Amino acid sequence: MTFVALQESLRKELRKRIDAGGLTGMELARRAGFTQAHISNFLNRKRGLKLTALDRVLRAIGQSVYDLLNPHELARFAAVPAGAATDYAEVPLVEAIHAAGSEVIVNEEVKDLLPYERGMLSRIRAEPASPARKSWTRFVLIRVEGKEALSMWPRFGPGAILLLDRHYTSLRPYRKDDRNIYVARKGDGLTVRYVDLSGTVLILRPHNSDYPIELLPMEGGQNPGERIVGRVAHIALEA
Repeated sequence: MTFVALQESLRKELRKRIDAGGLTGMELARRAGFTQAHISNFLNRKRGLKLTALDRVLRAIGQSVYDLLNPHELARFAAVPAGAATDYAEVPLVEAIHAAGSEVIVNEEVKDLLPYERGMLSRIRAEPASPARKSWTRFVLIRVEGKEALSMWPRFGPGAILLLDRHYTSLRPYRKDDRNIYVARKGDGLTVRYVDLSGTVLILRPHNSDYPIELLPMEGGQNPGERIVGRVAHIALEA
């Protein structure tokens, strides 16, 4: 989305609020620290806003630039295209339910945005088990707590934030002689484990030997990629 398109999206949001009676041009000007004429000219497309001014208006209505993007823009943004101008991309931190089931992450599902180097993200190799996964928002973050985190100790512990590549659902090792860590669907939730396949059963292995190995049968002709949410591409300490 271009900067001009962002401004137009902001105009629409402001118009919607004003038309609904939840905001006035005078109140918006007061909150943002502008004259009423300045806001009026922006709303009537007689002038634009500089980046710093746009940020002031967004703060005045309790939003961020992320809220102006549509879901498909968000998907492209999170996929980190090569040649992007900035050094960092903001990756959405979401609840497990959204990491598992939302093909495209929308702003209502985002708990936080954390910066990751675009160069690092662009070097991560994808290997989807199904072409359909290519339309999903690629990188998301989840936080792991409690027993789920302790089962992978000392690889990581409670509070760790996992960068999940949802375009890597293959069981092929990412690096030779190293085991992939996956996030997989288990019942109504998610589990973080090493994953092997034996016939039609996924074998979920913890790193911590105090926790049991679990077997996850696949049903109705499922393939492993349908159970796997993605590969853990990076582990960060609690943020």
